[in-house]
Amino acid sequence: MKGSVKKYLRAQAHHLKPLVIIGAKGVTDGLIASVDLALQDHELIKVKFGEFKEAKKEISAQIAQKTKSELIGIIGNIAIFYRQHPEPEKRKIKIP
Repeated sequence: MKGSVKKYLRAQAHHLKPLVIIGAKGVTDGLIASVDLALQDHELIKVKFGEFKEAKKEISAQIAQKTKSELIGIIGNIAIFYRQHPEPEKRKIKIP
């Protein structure tokens, strides 16, 4: 994904609230399922690190791989993920 597209998506994510929070249990099947469902519903989501802040880059890459999404960026303790909806008529975000 190009830098300009990532910049656009980061701007779109600015007003969003984190939908998933990573707690003491870390990356579990339940967390991956939550992220997957949120991506299916919203396409662009934020995930907050309540715990494991020192390993957020590795964990974010792991989540992106398992959910087949794109890690757009990490700002503070929040990671931004994007996955385009497979059905064009259900897509909420139009990429320039």
